[in-house]
Amino acid sequence: MTSRIDNERKFPNWEDLPNEGRKYWFDVEGRLGWRARYVKIVDSEEKTLLFYQEIYDENGKLVEMHEKFPLDKGHQKIKETEP
Repeated sequence: MTSRIDNERKFPNWEDLPNEGRKYWFDVEGRLGWRARYVKIVDSEEKTLLFYQEIYDENGKLVEMHEKFPLDKGHQKIKETEP
């Protein structure tokens, strides 16, 4: 199992969650202005509950999500909502 120290080393950003778990993340900048954010949610014992990727366009708008764990659901386009 991954320890808190390992997670903090791999993920430069984190926040504590109300359930004593944590949300970790790191961003990867693309060449065309897009950004991928990798997010890991863990419980109080650092056991992974959820791992997913968010894709943001050049304007910082979330356009896709890809849940990878516990079940790989593939890329899901984010539907635009009417204002």
